[in-house]
Amino acid sequence: MAKRFLVIRPLLSTILLLAVTAAETSSYSKTTPFLGYKPEKLTHLHFYFHDVASGDKPTAIRVTMPPVTNTSAVSTFGVIVIADNLLTEGPDPSSKEIGRAQGMYASTDMNTVSLTMVFNLVFTEGEFNGSSVSMYGRNPIFSKVREFPIIGGTGAFRLARGYAQAETYKLSGFDAVVEYNVFTSH
Repeated sequence: MAKRFLVIRPLLSTILLLAVTAAETSSYSKTTPFLGYKPEKLTHLHFYFHDVASGDKPTAIRVTMPPVTNTSAVSTFGVIVIADNLLTEGPDPSSKEIGRAQGMYASTDMNTVSLTMVFNLVFTEGEFNGSSVSMYGRNPIFSKVREFPIIGGTGAFRLARGYAQAETYKLSGFDAVVEYNVFTSH
């Protein structure tokens, strides 16, 4: 009987040690359902983005200028613009305002005119008043249709993901009206 105990004793000690270690270890994460979160619905948003860099009340302001010694093929490389652009139901700036596009874009391609866009689409009217969608991505502005990932949101768009498609509706100098179709799962 004593020999059996000597064989089982190391096994029992190991089991006890593992149990104590597991009880003392705390995990850095815990997966639980979010309270009040009812996933998944798909929402299609359609609006116009008004980027105004000229005139008395511009909504897009250049905050950096590339150095004169810049040797890239694109003279705007390095430009950063901060914006609080109008979002409307129609292409006319006087059509119903539904929100603001608040963020920045930067010229980040040394060979072609392409912007990195970082925007919160903040809705101020209708069903999504007080909610926002976060958009981030590359914008090769001379492409007919551009696509950006939706990487999150707030309010009704909490945990949102999806994509936005942009198509230039009108371009006048540095001012632009861009039509957006945004598809989000939230």
